[in-house]
Amino acid sequence: MATKKHFNSFEEMLSGSDVPVLVDFYAEWCGPCKMMGQILEQVNAQLNGRIRVVKIDTEKYTELASQYRIEALPTLMLFKQGQPVDKIEGVLQAPQLVQHLQSLI
Repeated sequence: MATKKHFNSFEEMLSGSDVPVLVDFYAEWCGPCKMMGQILEQVNAQLNGRIRVVKIDTEKYTELASQYRIEALPTLMLFKQGQPVDKIEGVLQAPQLVQHLQSLI
């Protein structure tokens, strides 16, 4: 999950994905956001190849946070074919998150 890729735009990354994209909107200063890092690694391992997990720092990408109305951290958004289909605010444990995502992907 620690692979870093660069895209010209967020929209290009979403539209170029052949699987649903789970975006973790976070901030470095956010304690619960740090907990989500390990949880998302577990989720990514369990849903191997069925989703792509992307982290977006809301401090660096304030325009994206505004565009998607990110009001609490951490916030997870699931995108399918470039469109948002689900939004989860707060921390979920890996088993609950996997179960929730499996119904959507």
